[in-house]
Amino acid sequence: MTAEEMWKESGLTGEYEAWSFGDDADELARLVKEGIKTATCSALCFYEMEGEVLPKVGEYSVILDSKDQAVCIIRTTKVYTTGFNQVSKEHAWKEGEGDRSLEYWRNTHRRFFIEELCKDGLDFNEDMELVCEEFEVF
Repeated sequence: MTAEEMWKESGLTGEYEAWSFGDDADELARLVKEGIKTATCSALCFYEMEGEVLPKVGEYSVILDSKDQAVCIIRTTKVYTTGFNQVSKEHAWKEGEGDRSLEYWRNTHRRFFIEELCKDGLDFNEDMELVCEEFEVF
């Protein structure tokens, strides 16, 4: 099912974004659909480089898998910025990955950000600002 088809079936109206998670789209979409993953984050510099507006509370997104098929719809419930080294164990738990520990989160996200920043000729920094988002499955 496409994002547009899922949106129409939902009965919701208005604007929505359709996107997939960057590292393992299928697994992370599954975790969201099952209600395990209720948060995500991205580097603030990615938003700035792309000229993208930060997510806002109340916005809807259709989560896609690796084949751009719609998996579920989420509604953003909280958005905040914090340094990579300031991410809380609560946020790590809400991201729902691995053993859900802060240590697992830091190791996985450090690797991800190093790889992604390198593509743009940028270096990872433990103080880098992240945009953290919490959501619920609609």
